[in-house]
Amino acid sequence: MNAFSPSLRFRPALLLLLLCCASLPGCASGGGLWVEIAGTRYAVEVANDDAERARGLMFRDEMPADHGMLFIHESEAMQAYWMKNTRIALDILYFDDERRLVSQQRDVPPCSLGNGCPPYPSSAPARYVLELNAGEAARLGLRDGMEMVFGPDIQKAD
Repeated sequence: MNAFSPSLRFRPALLLLLLCCASLPGCASGGGLWVEIAGTRYAVEVANDDAERARGLMFRDEMPADHGMLFIHESEAMQAYWMKNTRIALDILYFDDERRLVSQQRDVPPCSLGNGCPPYPSSAPARYVLELNAGEAARLGLRDGMEMVFGPDIQKAD
């Protein structure tokens, strides 16, 4: 077999493509920053400290349909999120220590009122909060008690 046979000619390009794909969070075969709920997987950004949780999805004009943001809190407690400086409508999903859905705030509208934006509280203690594009909870038929599964690169809080 010579170096120009079809089976060898494309190997370097294929290898480069696979390496690039593996470094992208939304790539199906690469990266472990994802969550799954109701059989649907979302690539997520993880906010696990005060600064990241405070910034959240502020000032973004869009979020890809298969993406979300996962907020991880130090302990399970009543949570309240708001939409300060958030430009996209969201579903805010609250999960307990066991990653079971305990509360939902669906179709939460954007808010440009600064500190005048209303809070959207959980109805039960939560440790994890998942924000998805508005309408996803309805599309998936989410019900309280459903479990969220973490990808391998997301550490379950202790």
